[in-house]
Parts: sequence; structure tokens; C-alpha cells
Amino acid sequence: MPVESGSSSSASAARHPKQKRKAHSLSIRRTNSTEERPPGMHRDMLEGQDSKLPLSLRNNLLDLFGQIEREFENLYIENLELRREIDSLNERLTGDGQILEGGDPNKGALKAKASHSTSQLSQKLKTTYKASTSKIVSSFKATTGSRAICQLLKEYVGHRDGIWDLGITRTQPVVLGTASADHSALLWSIETGKCVLRYAGHAGSVNSIKFHPTEQMALTASGDQTAHIWRYMVQLPAPPPQPDATASCDDDPDLSDREDGDLDGEGPGEVPTIRVATATLKSHQGVVIAADWLVGGRQVVTASWDRAANLYEVETSELVHTLTGHDQELTHCCTHPSQRLVVTSSRDTTFRLWDFRDPSIHSVNVFQGHTDTVTSAVFTVGDNVVSGSDDRTVKVWDLKNMRSPIATIRTDSAVNRLSVSTNQRIIALPHDNRQVRLFDMNGVRLARLPRSNRMGHRRMVCCSVWNEENQSCNLFTCGFDRQAIGWNINIPALLQEK
Repeated sequence: MPVESGSSSSASAARHPKQKRKAHSLSIRRTNSTEERPPGMHRDMLEGQDSKLPLSLRNNLLDLFGQIEREFENLYIENLELRREIDSLNERLTGDGQILEGGDPNKGALKAKASHSTSQLSQKLKTTYKASTSKIVSSFKATTGSRAICQLLKEYVGHRDGIWDLGITRTQPVVLGTASADHSALLWSIETGKCVLRYAGHAGSVNSIKFHPTEQMALTASGDQTAHIWRYMVQLPAPPPQPDATASCDDDPDLSDREDGDLDGEGPGEVPTIRVATATLKSHQGVVIAADWLVGGRQVVTASWDRAANLYEVETSELVHTLTGHDQELTHCCTHPSQRLVVTSSRDTTFRLWDFRDPSIHSVNVFQGHTDTVTSAVFTVGDNVVSGSDDRTVKVWDLKNMRSPIATIRTDSAVNRLSVSTNQRIIALPHDNRQVRLFDMNGVRLARLPRSNRMGHRRMVCCSVWNEENQSCNLFTCGFDRQAIGWNINIPALLQEK
């Protein structure tokens, strides 16, 4: 069709939307009743109607509609032929193994053999169909079961931007800490969901938060190229009355319509605020993306976008070692719970194990198994490391054999900062697609946390952390929807279903 005609058609369609709908309805009627009219009758009918379109353009349109109509007619005829063939095959299947009368015995045997093969193929198709159907049904059952095993208990709302990380204090009183892009870190009462303290000493996004193993001290890393150590004292409010355990999860308040920046009455504006750090660690030349305490709490390690990790003395804030070797920005760092080991992950698709057990030898091992950014790598209680990546895989490694992973978990979305439970060794995987999935160390999927418009995260889930000291609220997740969520994971029931 000429360009001028096409432009005229668009302009005419824009000026006369009613005429366009009318022509569309006419074409549908012609398609449905074409067998009852003589050829060319639809053109005569349309030519007899008033139209403001140019005659040449109108003829072109009629020709195109005619071609479309013929294509649909051909498809319709092919569909009828296929239906007849299917009916014929079904009739042959009902008489499986029978020889047609008056036929050659040899040919009849061949036909019977072919019919038998067809019957076997049909049976396989039926079996596959039933298996796939059962998988679909079981997936619905699994979702329903995980809803009962994984229950949302509390939402912690008060940040004004996305939450990158969270942590649990290791000393009494036990509180939840969150690190946010709004330049603040908040401490929360786990039972009441109220904010009890705010740290506002950073000049940039707070990217991680970790608590001292024995003292009331917190370590935060920030986009202002520093890491801060600060002391805190909190007084927890009285816990509210226990909710009815028989209440349905669907009765949870709907927070999907909460406006950005809305704060509850227990928001951070009404709590004590700390603005000065006890110690400031500032040797990096880029964003400090993560930080953690070494065993004993006398040293800390920081990971930065300047491609280096630094080891500091807590008491003097002095730089002890600079750990270099990564080719691109670091994304995370983690320390072993009982040994002087550090693991750092990077955008260069690798993660590295740094060994400080011998003061005179600082060895390093490189793990290569991912094809995209390694977003996090964490230690387990044993001799394992679990790594997650943007390549949509999670790998479990043995520190004694680092050549290949002992298990690989494949997912449908990038994996962010994962966590592994200490006692049951269950891996919690937060994803970019808002899902949080639970796996065991062998890569077997255990459950998925509920997610809907009324429950769960509404944007990317950034981090997860286990709290096995609390049997009720034992898993926490945070996301870019500005909230943290506390979950009750019925671990005995979870493992029983496994």
C-alpha cells in the first residue's frame, strides 16, 4: 500500500473511531457467514454504504479484508480436516489390535502392529498428561501448605527508602536492626514492631548492619565511603497481647495502598536518635557496601566498591590489612562464626576466601563457578560456603574441595543477600522478583514464603536473616518496598514435608 494511503488511513481512523468500529464488526460478520453468501457479495454490500474514505483506499482495504477472510477460511478447513483425522484415530484406538475384514493378512498384521504402537504412544501421552496434571495440582497443594508453614507475623514500617540489610543483636535485649538508603539505621522491638532507636550518623545510604558478638555495639557500612561503630542502649516496650492463633492470614491489614514515606505512630521521628559514631573507619576510596565483625569482635572487615576489603582494629580504628585481588567492585563480605576466616564476593563473578588463622600467613583461595555478579557468600556452621549470584543460581561449596560446588540451586530470578540457619542449615533466598524461597543444603526446595497484594513484599527483596533464638519470629526479610517482615517458619513441619 502506498505511504500516502497509509497516512490517510491513520488520519481517517483517528477522526472517525465509530466508523472504524463499524467496519470491524462488519468484517466479523462476513467471516462468520461467508459460506452462506455468494462470492463478492460482501464487497457489494460495503460499496453500497456511505463512506468518506477515498475510493482507491477503500478498494485496497476491501481487498485486504478479503485476503484475511480467505486465510481464516483456509485455517478453518484445515482445522476440520485435523478433527476428522483425530476422530478416525480415536476409532482405531478403540479397536486396538483388530484386523480389517477382506484385507491381506500380512497387511492386516502390519496394521495391527501399527495400531498397537499407536496405542502405546497414546498410553504414554496419557501418562505424561496425568503426570503433568498431578504436578500442577501438587504445586497448588505446596503453595497452600507453605502458607500454613510460613506465616507472616509482623511488619516493620518506618523507613523512607529501601532497606538494604538487616541484622539481629547477639546480646540481650534482642532487637532487629535495619539499614536503609534513607541514610539511617533503625532498631526495632521484634514483638511489638515499634522502632526503639535511630542512628543518623552517616551522610550516605546505609548498606549493611552487623552487631557485636558480646557488647551492645553496631557496625554499619555506608555509601559515604566509611564504616561506623556505635554503641546503643534500648528499652523495649511492653509486648502486646497475643493474637488469635486461629485467625486467617487473609485478615492481615492491607498495606498495598500505603503511600511512599507514610509512617506509623511508632516511626523513627518519635524515638531516641544517635548522631555521632564511637569510631569511624575511613580508608576506602569508594562506597562501603558491607562490613562484619571477626570472631571475638576485636577486628572488623569492610568491603568496598574500590575493589578492596580492609581489616581494622576496633580499639584503635587502625587499618591492619588491605585485601586486594578482585577485578571489580565488591558486593558483600562475611566472617566465619568460630574461625578467623573472611569471604568476599564481587562483580567479577568470583568470591574469595581469606584465612587469618595464622598471623604470619594470609592465604587466599578463589572460587570460580558463577557466570555473573556474586551478590553474597556466607559461611555455615560446618565447612561449607553458600554463594548466590545474579546468574540465578545458588551454589554450596566445601571448603576442603573448592574446585566444584557440591550442590547447585537454579532459580528464575537473581539472588540477593542470602542467609543460612545455624541449627537446621536451611537456606533463605531473597529474589529480585519479590519471592523468598527456602532450600536445604542439598538443593531440595522446601517452601516459598507467601506473597500477594495483601501479604509479603511488593518490591525486590534485598536480604534475609535467621533468628533461631526466637521460635516464633525466626526469619526476617527486607526489601526495596521500605519495610522489613518477620516470619514464623514451622521448621519441624517444613522438614517433615521434605
